[in-house]
Amino acid sequence: MEINLISKSDARLISDYYLKNSCHFKEWEPTRESDYHSISAWEQRIAAIIQEQEKGLSSRFLMYDDLNTEIIGVCSLTNIVRGPFQACNIGYSISECHQGKGLMKYLCRHVISHAFEELNLNRVMANYMPRNIRSGKLLQSLGFTVEGEARKYLKINGRWEDHVLTSIVSTEHKYN
Repeated sequence: MEINLISKSDARLISDYYLKNSCHFKEWEPTRESDYHSISAWEQRIAAIIQEQEKGLSSRFLMYDDLNTEIIGVCSLTNIVRGPFQACNIGYSISECHQGKGLMKYLCRHVISHAFEELNLNRVMANYMPRNIRSGKLLQSLGFTVEGEARKYLKINGRWEDHVLTSIVSTEHKYN
């Protein structure tokens, strides 16, 4: 498996990833326009993402299969805030056919290490819907601590959903 920051050449692969997994992701994502995951939409989005990365506002990683012909997972650090906060949010997804193999944990560890060791952040935050048991277990296994619950936090798949708020801080990071 190879992990890289998203690049301009990934538009087709990332489009394929989201289209192939649309039913799998629907329960956990906001409602999207029908062309949201088209190749042309991803070309535009990737250009903006690269600018964000260059400004230090985000880091978006892709995990590819062994032949680099398919994306199997995505993990992003977004909303990077500097100053006294030094924190970001982490978000992730994995292709339905690759669930349960430990790949999401591997990818998240890589990205969290990047947040603490390369970006020198102090805090990484992750939020998940209480019924997303897999996500809760993943975050717990990565060392995240539950900090509370936010009622009607995000509109997901057309409904306002409660979320469990978690975080990990740099002093708790023990992956390497």
